[in-house]
Amino acid sequence: MEPPTSYISTDELRKHNTRHDAWISIHGKIYDVSSWLHRHPGGPLPLLTLAGTDATDAFLAFHPPNTASLLLPAFSTSHRLSDHTVSAASSDYRKLFSDLSALNLFNRKGHTTSILLSLILTLFPLSVCGVLFSDSTFVHVLSAALIGFLWIQSGWIGHDSGHYNVMLSRRLNRAIQILSGNILAGISIGWWKWNHNAHHIACNSLDYDPDLQHLPFFVVSSRFFNSLTSRFYDRKLNFDSFARFLVSYQHWTFYPVMCFARVNLFAQSFFLLLSKRKVENRGSELLGLLAFWVWYPLLVSFLPNWWERLLFVFVSFSVTGIQHVQFCLNHFSSEVYLGPPSGGDWFEKQTKGTLGVDCSPWMDWFHGGLQFQVEHHLFPRLPRCHLRKIAPLVKDLCKKHNLPYNCVSFWKANVLTIQTLRNAALQARDGSNPVPKNLVWEAVNTHG
Repeated sequence: MEPPTSYISTDELRKHNTRHDAWISIHGKIYDVSSWLHRHPGGPLPLLTLAGTDATDAFLAFHPPNTASLLLPAFSTSHRLSDHTVSAASSDYRKLFSDLSALNLFNRKGHTTSILLSLILTLFPLSVCGVLFSDSTFVHVLSAALIGFLWIQSGWIGHDSGHYNVMLSRRLNRAIQILSGNILAGISIGWWKWNHNAHHIACNSLDYDPDLQHLPFFVVSSRFFNSLTSRFYDRKLNFDSFARFLVSYQHWTFYPVMCFARVNLFAQSFFLLLSKRKVENRGSELLGLLAFWVWYPLLVSFLPNWWERLLFVFVSFSVTGIQHVQFCLNHFSSEVYLGPPSGGDWFEKQTKGTLGVDCSPWMDWFHGGLQFQVEHHLFPRLPRCHLRKIAPLVKDLCKKHNLPYNCVSFWKANVLTIQTLRNAALQARDGSNPVPKNLVWEAVNTHG
């Protein structure tokens, strides 16, 4: 016999936000997910970030509809929120989510993955043949560029497959993840999901979102001058004299650093897989990375001399650096905040922390779905072939609730990003300017 329902307040729920006492509310019902933290496929951080809050919208965004009936009963309590309310924006967001589900858009994936795989299977042998069967330096450079372009396309597949099954089964989806991430690109798909889930849950939180935590190279806010503690890396982000020097020139070094940004991804992949953290399929992840570190250095070794080998690495890294720039454009110039998201303002946080890129349909392949950044953050499981279709609906919803729908040209997105970096750089040079201690919301460069 189930115990009688009892009611608790939102203030009482907020107290249950620790690793050993983590409660969340979904549609007003309370669930104790403490025992699920270290078994959660997305890692414990998303649950800890939302612990003590209403996680309804985030839960809907990241889980298929049948998950609620299959998973949640195991964590159910007898408690419900006595003061449960739903904002008008959240109510409309859930209605739109329901409408998209009724149209079966979350399950209709189109042919994007098949096209990208066909492209990759064409680019890879072309690049290999260019290295093995040509003595032309120009052909070797072109082959390096093809490798960089291949890495970009494999990155889009890895991104999509981490959000939803791009294949017909979970096993095939996992195989595609290892192929596109670990084997072809040398980046752990496990690390990517760990990082990217945290980013989506706490979009543009200075201390919770790892995609804003790039000290000592970059900061987007003067709040980093206080040496914030990263809740993702669980360490202090020290803003010392070395960091101040690098940050002071970050608007000049941004693009050069992006040319080699994947070196950091290589390192982060190994840090995770060789750590004591629980990693799903650690063995296959490591084997995939081993395969990359066999084929790529071996391919480079076939080049005739050291300067061509260095040029090959530089070109391949620089071309894929375009994708790293794209990742930054979507968030660096948007509104930032401190602390975890409250959970109940999911719609608002996603719209304020994202920047879309306006482009023609024929350029969608270039942006990999990231041009519809607001749409992607609101509906991360929605296949990108549908993002353009729903963009007008999301735009109307933002207008209705007086929320920003930031979307600019690719050129303007670069300008805004550099302006944000420059503003923070000038503040870093002027160390006499104190950082306001009571600042919670900060827009280094607001727009739209």
